[in-house]
Amino acid sequence: MDENSQKKPKIQPLNPAPRRHEEEQPPQPRRRLPRFLVRLTATLVVVAVTVSLVAALVFRDRLNADSVRRWFTYRSLIRSDSGRAESFPYGGELTDTFAVLDGDLLVCSRNAISLYSGSGAQYINEPVGMENPVVNTNGSLAVVYDAGGTDLYVLGQRSLVWSSKDFESILSARLNKNGQLTVVTQASGYRGMVTVYDAAYSPVMHIDLSSAFVMDAALSDNGHTLAILTVGQSGGAFATSLELYEMSYASGEYAPDFTCELGGGVVLETKHTASAVWSLADRGLTVTGHDGRSSGVSWADKHLRRYTLSGDGFAAILLGKYRAGSQAELWVVDESGQRRVLELNEQVLSISAAGRYLAVLTGDRLDLYTDQLELYNTLEGTQGARNVLLMPDGSAILISADSAGFYIP
Repeated sequence: MDENSQKKPKIQPLNPAPRRHEEEQPPQPRRRLPRFLVRLTATLVVVAVTVSLVAALVFRDRLNADSVRRWFTYRSLIRSDSGRAESFPYGGELTDTFAVLDGDLLVCSRNAISLYSGSGAQYINEPVGMENPVVNTNGSLAVVYDAGGTDLYVLGQRSLVWSSKDFESILSARLNKNGQLTVVTQASGYRGMVTVYDAAYSPVMHIDLSSAFVMDAALSDNGHTLAILTVGQSGGAFATSLELYEMSYASGEYAPDFTCELGGGVVLETKHTASAVWSLADRGLTVTGHDGRSSGVSWADKHLRRYTLSGDGFAAILLGKYRAGSQAELWVVDESGQRRVLELNEQVLSISAAGRYLAVLTGDRLDLYTDQLELYNTLEGTQGARNVLLMPDGSAILISADSAGFYIP
């Protein structure tokens, strides 16, 4: 072998040992915040969490989805510090019929149907000729008809959607949440005729009644059940009955699935939800399910002053021991017949309900309550306002003799 072949290869270690001066350098300690800064930060976090919890507890009824919805809906509306927008003339008088249509003010007189935005912009000015204008809304649509007359109008999307002048003596007209229309009219040879229309206003069901006079009819919000209120005699006495029909689009004779006796009271207002019929009479409130079972309350020993069925899942009734006077009781009644009572000792000019809110207008202020009768907001200085209309988000419209204005809490 030669000299070169006898040399062994050199092997380099994979992890060479660190140099001596690197081993001798001690590790650098992490810089720590001063102790007082740590304590201050922790204290501020605890205070912020506590304040947030207290605010959420105190303002739990105000800081909600409705307040956010109001901010987006009315952010372009100029308002005062109290939340009131500038009033505008509505071209009518207090004897007109008022309603809220999709956040706008609907005004119906004998001569015209008008629709105004919160700033007073007029979207509809439809000339009409009605003796007794009546309005019913489902939130996004409104039906206006001449009670005892022939004219009927459906409005929505800030325009006239459909109209007809071919009805025979209209007794009532109602829209359900799906936009289906139920119309009660008089008919020759019968004591009442009920016609149900689809959302395109084509008739889909027709019932003629000859056994009793038809007072009212309403289709459930889901469109599955038709409720018809009739009046007749039972044992020589005046009696009101509620008939429930399962919806069928086939032609022919119809028979009610359930008939419920409501007593001798005069039904003043009706509401048909997806599961029950609310019948408010001069002596009490009855809530009847689609299975025929009923619950309710009676106020036969008190005088009915004002009422509304427009709340979600509750009715509001203003009762007094006497026909006149400032002392009154405000009842909020739910579907099961449970009630809450608020004692009042001042003259109430108007009440209104929508969503989970209830408005009470007196001579100098407006009080907004939740459906639990908890005070939500108060607006002082409402002198001149004689009527209030409430919207589902808690906003209100105050109406005086010649003008109207929006209030956003």
